[in-house]
Amino acid sequence: MAKNELSWKRMAFKGNKVWQAFEENGDPLVKNDKFLIKYQTDQDYEYWVNKKSLLPLSELKKGEYKKSGKSKKTGSKREYEDYDAAELDNAICLYTDGASSGNPGPSGIGVLLRFKEHEKEISKYIGNATNNIAELKAIEAGLSVLKKKDLSVIVFTDSSYALGVLVSGWKAKKNVQLVEKIQKKISEFKNIKFIKVQGHSGMAENERADYLATSAIKKGLDQNVHFP
Repeated sequence: MAKNELSWKRMAFKGNKVWQAFEENGDPLVKNDKFLIKYQTDQDYEYWVNKKSLLPLSELKKGEYKKSGKSKKTGSKREYEDYDAAELDNAICLYTDGASSGNPGPSGIGVLLRFKEHEKEISKYIGNATNNIAELKAIEAGLSVLKKKDLSVIVFTDSSYALGVLVSGWKAKKNVQLVEKIQKKISEFKNIKFIKVQGHSGMAENERADYLATSAIKKGLDQNVHFP
């Protein structure tokens, strides 16, 4: 079916307001038992998501995100943990991902920043690096563009390594200077929280960050970008 023949209706997806695609006869557009959604009507990105993940808009505040990983309770406010959907309304959300083709090899970072109805994307080729460095640099890039340090910030990542060395007390044996630099940035924020997500589990924002990271690699290689 042509995209211009679809209609879009407001639904709730994992604590967010989204637009769901419907056919001319009023039935939801379905492929492989998944529904098509997007976050803004004029955006290019569209996502196929599990049918059970979509709820009527009236159920938005009743949904709750669940953590995908566990962290030791250290007493620090900067650890990854559960949160409910209401927190997203007044927090800056950073969805970050790093990708490496070869590990080490050509690498890119992807970040989706969202605050209320505002969005910003970062897609950057960083040259040859490991996947762990790319994951760290994605978080660094997202935090670096935030000017208002008094607003609540939620950082989403699928990297256990990044969470471990940044907020869970793991001793960094490599990338020490980069880790310390990011930890300094973290300390500048009044209220910051880290959420561990499962990679490639259908979370639209995480998939989008992954797309931005992998696209950066392709673009960097296509343009024959070299780093000293």
